[in-house]
Amino acid sequence: MPVPSIVSKRILSAALCFGVCLGSLLPGLATAQAAAQALPAAVPPQRIVSLDLCTDWILARHADAAQVAALSPVNPPYQPKGLQRDWPRHDGTLERIIELKPDLIITGEYNAITLRNRLKTLGFRVEILPLPTSLDGIRTYEHLALSLLNKPAGRAHPGAAPHPQPEKNAEAETNTAPRLLLLGANGVGTGTNTFEHDVLTQAGWRNYLDAPGYQQLDLERVVTDPPEAILWASTEGNALANAFSAHPALRNALPPNRWLSTDYWRWQCPGPWTWELIDDLHRWLE
Repeated sequence: MPVPSIVSKRILSAALCFGVCLGSLLPGLATAQAAAQALPAAVPPQRIVSLDLCTDWILARHADAAQVAALSPVNPPYQPKGLQRDWPRHDGTLERIIELKPDLIITGEYNAITLRNRLKTLGFRVEILPLPTSLDGIRTYEHLALSLLNKPAGRAHPGAAPHPQPEKNAEAETNTAPRLLLLGANGVGTGTNTFEHDVLTQAGWRNYLDAPGYQQLDLERVVTDPPEAILWASTEGNALANAFSAHPALRNALPPNRWLSTDYWRWQCPGPWTWELIDDLHRWLE
């Protein structure tokens, strides 16, 4: 019988060692796998701080009151449903937010940049919720907010009901839907290539303005060729910024029932409430 070579002995020794070592590791691996399977779901945040008006509103819609340590110091007179209560608010200072010991800080894309960067440096969890710029983006926005709160995705708004779009005139190749002018403060109207335009057209209206962006309106043109309806999208009051909309010539160009109004806040921050706004706008067509 041949004597095993040194190489053969080493191979045999390594094989035996591998078998023994693997055998000793297997129970540990099995235990680790079972432990991983037994881990509880992520713990929902319990001390949330908002730095932004729009994140205030998404928290008011989906967070439990006990989860919110403080909303932003912005407290406008127009408030969505759910915010019409005495929510705790911070003063916007780094010191106060640290005192609140938040386990989640949420803010908008362009808000409180210096403050949130400092909070990140100090080790706080800061999450950014970029505002939607399209109707499809609203779904992404709401689902992201729900995931941060550890809430089920099924709580998200299903979206606006599909509204039939008006047929085009085959001869003139024009849209026959009623024209709606979205009128803001200082006589500024909202044209195409805007989020607001998408809202109006999704609801079944045609935008009175066919140029892109936000435009300074010509009072004479609007009075001479008035839209079928005007949606006043600004705060009420006797401010000079409202002088255009209050002009007698413009007021007389349309009957009172063709001056529409909605909650101002729903235009400020796109979110799940936008679907409800679309449904309201469509009902004015019926």
